[in-house]
Amino acid sequence: MPRIRLDLAYDGNAYRGWAAQPGLLTVEGVVREALATIIRREVPVTVAGRTDAGVHARGQVVHFDLEAGEWQALSRGRDITAEEALLRRLSGVLGRQEGAVVVHHAVQVPQAFDARFSALSRTYTYRIADRRELWDPLRRQDTAWVRRHVDEQLMDAEATAVLGLHDFGSFCRPREHSTTIRELQAFTITRGEDGVITARLQADAFCHHMVRTLIGACLDVGEGRREPGWLMQRLGEPSWDQNVRLAPPQGLVLESVQYPPDDQLASRAEQTRAMRPQSDDVAGAS
Repeated sequence: MPRIRLDLAYDGNAYRGWAAQPGLLTVEGVVREALATIIRREVPVTVAGRTDAGVHARGQVVHFDLEAGEWQALSRGRDITAEEALLRRLSGVLGRQEGAVVVHHAVQVPQAFDARFSALSRTYTYRIADRRELWDPLRRQDTAWVRRHVDEQLMDAEATAVLGLHDFGSFCRPREHSTTIRELQAFTITRGEDGVITARLQADAFCHHMVRTLIGACLDVGEGRREPGWLMQRLGEPSWDQNVRLAPPQGLVLESVQYPPDDQLASRAEQTRAMRPQSDDVAGAS
């Protein structure tokens, strides 16, 4: 059975999150509807990382399996590859979403590829505008507007302090039978020449709400609500409580998902499954 990888981007404000839900417009819902229109049957998909309502993606990845005949029939005898045919037809069907979902690549991958478990890491960014003159109405859907001026250097120091392998239980909404141990590989917070602050985070995986909670804690320090060292203090008390602050969803973007070479896909997926149970929310960072 051919396994197909899609690389896609979407505007999270148009949907009630990634996961399909009865009666709600979701990204997974419209992608599966588009595939059903083309393939003439329901096609289950596996996603690299689920996102919540209002959270965007530039580099989301999914995979799904087709029958060999279904894959070969896509080009319909035309002088184009099945990959190109699928991409064109998906673009046509998803065009009804007025550009809210765009598929950039469609390619056949080895059967060992797993969009979720084969991933080495995920990278997110978060945009913050902390002064009224930076509040650009044309970017209000992808930038969090903060009413207090923040100290980005204090925020960056907090970010650096929590790098590495830790139990991030105080920054993750708990889920039954899930682990909150993650390796935060990169976390930087900088102010650009335009005055807008950008946080960039990379981890082997993120648990539920982890990115928005880490950003919220950094904002608490940057705004002077908490003393420096607050994130390390929270890290030492891995429990979800009333001190958790979720940053707004619209500043968050899943930028990319990184995978190993083809000959290492199976071993990476096996390693990830051994580390985390199937029920674990591997990449629901938002």
